[in-house]
Amino acid sequence: FEALELPGIISVMSREGLDYAEQIATDLIPGDPGAAWSATIAGIYDTERMEQAALTALIETLDGANVEAMLAFYEADPGRNIPQLEVSAREAMLNTEIEDAAKEIAAEAIAEETERFLLVRDFVEANDLIELNVVGALNANYAFFTGLQDGGALPDGMSEDQILADVWAQEPDIRDNTTEWVYAFLLLAYQPLSPADIQTFTAFSETEAGQQMNRALFTAFDRMFLDISRSLGEAAAEELTTEEL
Repeated sequence: FEALELPGIISVMSREGLDYAEQIATDLIPGDPGAAWSATIAGIYDTERMEQAALTALIETLDGANVEAMLAFYEADPGRNIPQLEVSAREAMLNTEIEDAAKEIAAEAIAEETERFLLVRDFVEANDLIELNVVGALNANYAFFTGLQDGGALPDGMSEDQILADVWAQEPDIRDNTTEWVYAFLLLAYQPLSPADIQTFTAFSETEAGQQMNRALFTAFDRMFLDISRSLGEAAAEELTTEEL
């Protein structure tokens, strides 16, 4: 957990989540949600709460895995430098101007199929990053709708099949946005790495330990975000139903 700089990543995720919650308030909730909404959202995206949820899930998902091999990679070069590069890039992309610039640079690299892009593409494919992120986003969106439904904010009689259909209809846009963001982020984060470093990282990702770690991370963070998304939906439902009253 510490070797991967996950506390730093979660800190950025918390800030991203607060921005996302504000967007939800703008899009869904009439008027100013007020102090109660802000307090609820701050609790949902509390970094200590998020860290504990992710760590607990990671311990469970790595049970029986070769954690020693994972630590060996991240305690030596180039692995020891990679997590901090990822944290720094994610922090930088909180700035919309930097994020837009990174996306533009990535789009050009993809179009030209530069050597750097091809190296990163191999890494993305070795870790199945697009598919796993798309699945995670779809599951989180479903959890959000479930929270809205549990809070009585969806139309009466709306079935689970209808919710699933609405969520699945978002898949093409989610896939496009995910692909754009993943390549922008990785090309920015791994810019200081040499081609050999990226190849070494990809090779580790293809090992049994690398695959175990990748799946465990996605499983752990998916669990965390399912809980967050459901809570966010319930909080939005509370605001919507209170507004109606």
